[in-house]
Amino acid sequence: MRKKIVAGNWKMNMTFDEGQKLTSEIVNMYKDEAVKDVIAVLNPPFPHIFPVKKLIGATEGIALGSQNCSDKDAGAYTGEVSAKILASFGVQYVILGHSERREYFKENNELLAEKVKQALANGLTPIFCCGESLEIRTAGTHEPNVKFQLTESLFGLSPEDFSKVVIAYEPIWAIGTGKTATADQAQEMHAALRRHIASKYGKEIASETSILYGGSANPGNAKELFSKPDVDGGLIGGASLKSRDFIDIIKSF
Repeated sequence: MRKKIVAGNWKMNMTFDEGQKLTSEIVNMYKDEAVKDVIAVLNPPFPHIFPVKKLIGATEGIALGSQNCSDKDAGAYTGEVSAKILASFGVQYVILGHSERREYFKENNELLAEKVKQALANGLTPIFCCGESLEIRTAGTHEPNVKFQLTESLFGLSPEDFSKVVIAYEPIWAIGTGKTATADQAQEMHAALRRHIASKYGKEIASETSILYGGSANPGNAKELFSKPDVDGGLIGGASLKSRDFIDIIKSF
């Protein structure tokens, strides 16, 4: 069975004290409410990684992630953080190709392919983001557009390496806008992505690949979204900054 994952993307939020409070609340609620069979991944800004790791401790089911990593192994790259460094701090997951990285920092499919390779080489699980803008959705070309992102960045991987990747589908038009893709729209795209993966790597690997929904999921819509057969969890933005909301989303399976 493929993994159920709810990953919280803090983005550029949380002071040190705020991050400590949020992490403590999430860890305690996760334990107290006996969450089972769902992996919770906390993806804070870089300075939080070590203190968040300490608070997670040995809590089974909660993992530490990063919001990005460099495409380089090491060297004179001021301001960058390598997958090797992240792994040395106990990071297990890394978000790559988020729509904000693609838009604001002009990250392209070729660069992301290198980042994925770096993550895998250092034992990190990439959460690879793909998705479409409102313009592309309106034009009706969203499915081939998103498939192309997978083909360009991931389909150079061996079957063994690809099987270690988590996919996150982002309808970009539903992020931070208050709009949300319907559960049926999410299912349609997730199923299309799974078929695309099967065309390259076969049905077995496709059926074992976790595909998360990354479009403004919240406690009010998570249950319906997660009930769909090809939606294996969520990449959560704003709602991950509120411990009660985040835990309620995790418990929506």
